[in-house]
Amino acid sequence: MAKGKFKHKPTGERTFSSPEEIAAGSSSDRPRTFKKQAEKDVYDRRGEPEEEEESEDFAKPKHKGTEGLIEIENPNLVKPKNIKAKDIDIGKTTDISRREREELEKQKSHERYMKLQEQGKTEQARKDLDRLALIRQQRAEAAKKREEEKAAKEERKAEARK
Repeated sequence: MAKGKFKHKPTGERTFSSPEEIAAGSSSDRPRTFKKQAEKDVYDRRGEPEEEEESEDFAKPKHKGTEGLIEIENPNLVKPKNIKAKDIDIGKTTDISRREREELEKQKSHERYMKLQEQGKTEQARKDLDRLALIRQQRAEAAKKREEEKAAKEERKAEARK
């Protein structure tokens, strides 16, 4: 039985499990389910009570390293919040963060400002409307002047023909 598809050593040799290793069960190719079953058998031999399937409510969390041996009060430790779908309260509103709240306030104030801008009630809108009125007046005067010049030119042409 080969231990792998690829050659790991520079010599190019592949390693194989010997029949003794297979019989002893020290082979690393063994599926994990066999290991778990072997661990259960060891506990049964010690005389400890065999636990049936634990319910989900009383499931003990698995600890990493020395976490289970030493009680640590770490304020930065974030405990996972596992909430089942049936326990979720749909009507509950979630609190928004400061940044989200500020962003919403900024959007609302911008919308209010734009609405006032359209109505012409802000200082900037008043200045814009005054500027527009001035430009319209200047354009009207320029158009009137062009018309007068055109009329004067036509009169000069008419007099030159006579």
